[in-house]
Amino acid sequence: MELRRLEHFIAVAEELSFTRASHRVHLVQSALSVSIKALEQELGSALFDRTTHSVELTDAGAALLPEARATIAAARAAADAVDAVIGGMRGTLNIGIMQSLTVIDLASILTRFRQERPDVELRPRPTRGGSAELVRDVASGALDLAFVSVAMQKHAGVTLYPLATEPILLAIPPGHRFETRESLRVSELAGETFVEAPEGWGTRRRTDRALAEERVERTISVEVGDLSTLIELVRAGLGLGFIPSSLADSVERVHLARMTPELSWEISLAVPSGRRLSAAATAFVDLVHDVVAPGVRGKM
Repeated sequence: MELRRLEHFIAVAEELSFTRASHRVHLVQSALSVSIKALEQELGSALFDRTTHSVELTDAGAALLPEARATIAAARAAADAVDAVIGGMRGTLNIGIMQSLTVIDLASILTRFRQERPDVELRPRPTRGGSAELVRDVASGALDLAFVSVAMQKHAGVTLYPLATEPILLAIPPGHRFETRESLRVSELAGETFVEAPEGWGTRRRTDRALAEERVERTISVEVGDLSTLIELVRAGLGLGFIPSSLADSVERVHLARMTPELSWEISLAVPSGRRLSAAATAFVDLVHDVVAPGVRGKM
């Protein structure tokens, strides 16, 4: 089984489009189709259900995907071992990032890594599904690492290393009855209407848990996947909203109040626990250790 065919299969499986996958692997679409058909013939099973409008994995394709990722990762690890001997470092590093990561200066980390490891291709990848989806992608091998905000508990195939914690504030629209309050308890939010981040986002998961613990019911008027838009909708009076405190200085014409006891969310680095890190991924983790969290390296 040729590695390049597995790489082509992974591209189509992740993009669910032969057109997008062909751009990704730098092949014309006809050549990519030939490669996939050859792999299917070799395995004796169809890997995709194709129609004129969609591409979906078959059961056989879904079973092959994690194994294909593991095989490619093992091949890259072998190349890494040789590169380490001759003093080089190459490869590709897929890094999952949250939509809002203001408490960590990710741009400076990426810039420094590019300067120190110019032959490593960095691929930062945000996701619409929030931290929950990022964790799943690290476990499955779709991502090498990810910055996430999820509960510090066991996640299959992933180890979490805490990096930073920041408070969550309540954004209150002008004219609301809470407009003059400096702090509120979760129990006081019963019956209120909210503008919220989508399910799976770190702030949403944390506040949902806090409200559930107090048995507080609320109404969500709209879900938005952008915190700047969330603040705008709060300002327009569509509801209350929760935002990280690191955004406080950029918020105008919206009152911010603390929660008592304090609500906070924790940013962590998600690292796969079921497979060996590539040399590039290890170097990136070490850089995060140096810049953000001195406790990361010692725990790995």
